Amino acid sequence: MEFKHRSVLLNECIENLNIKENGIYVDGTLGGGGHSYYILKKLNNTGMLIGIDRDMDAINAATEKLKEFSNFKVVHDNHANIIKILEDLKIYHVDGILLDLGVSSYQLDEADRGFSYMHDAKLDMRMNREDKFSAYDVVNKYDEDKLYRIFKDFGEERYSRQIAKKICEARKQKSIETTFELVDIIKSAMPQRALNEKQHPAKRVFQAIRIEVNQELEKLKQAVIDSILSLNNGGRLAIITFHSLEDKIVKHAYEEMEGRCTCPKDFPVCVCNYKSYGKIVNKKPIISTEEELKQNPRARSAKLRVFERIEK
Repeated sequence: MEFKHRSVLLNECIENLNIKENGIYVDGTLGGGGHSYYILKKLNNTGMLIGIDRDMDAINAATEKLKEFSNFKVVHDNHANIIKILEDLKIYHVDGILLDLGVSSYQLDEADRGFSYMHDAKLDMRMNREDKFSAYDVVNKYDEDKLYRIFKDFGEERYSRQIAKKICEARKQKSIETTFELVDIIKSAMPQRALNEKQHPAKRVFQAIRIEVNQELEKLKQAVIDSILSLNNGGRLAIITFHSLEDKIVKHAYEEMEGRCTCPKDFPVCVCNYKSYGKIVNKKPIISTEEELKQNPRARSAKLRVFERIEK
């Protein structure tokens, strides 16, 4: 299957990165190379783009898409390791970093990846196919309390307890092997009114399992901090999130790195010695236009937050 992915908030990302033609930039979630292509178009031959992705299918597709450019390096790794990745390349600071935390259309639509509740496939959901741990392990090996917790925390699922219980009951008969088997179990745990809602009944649970399999939230805050520390003065970090848990982590990490004086207002001078690493560029997240949503409904939940490094 062709790697298809429509880049979300493309113009907004390119504009907010303030790209310098001779700068060094990182696309930490390379995907199909959509954002990267337009970053590279703004660079001259002395500029450079480093593309990082866990998914070799994405890397192969992006390498083909970006073959016209010579100033492009690709790394098969997790953007959470950005400091080590840059050190290995003998690069210590860059002028901009982009992170698109969404799952690509390819990953959702390619049945055998096991991300989608709309296609029957083996339970998988690994962004990096070299990883051993998959959705099968979560569904078949986690106890009821642990399943309940991830469905509640990562999926914000109202019927987390009932679904966790049904899964544990079902696997006493046989292992749960496929996405459709799991969908049927999820549906069986829900009241009819929930099944009649516009949103697919399995959406939240599948999201939660995907986050758990790929440890998407566990290292996110540190990845944000490490990315800011990897920026040159005036460099920018642009992050696109797709659900409230991600957005909250990014927002709070930005606020922490922006730093704020905690001294009482009546103090004549600051004595708390707070440290600021820069400023939040947009206090409210940037969201997709109606025009973009008509072309790509999956962009509806996307939020872009931007941070600028300012050394003092």
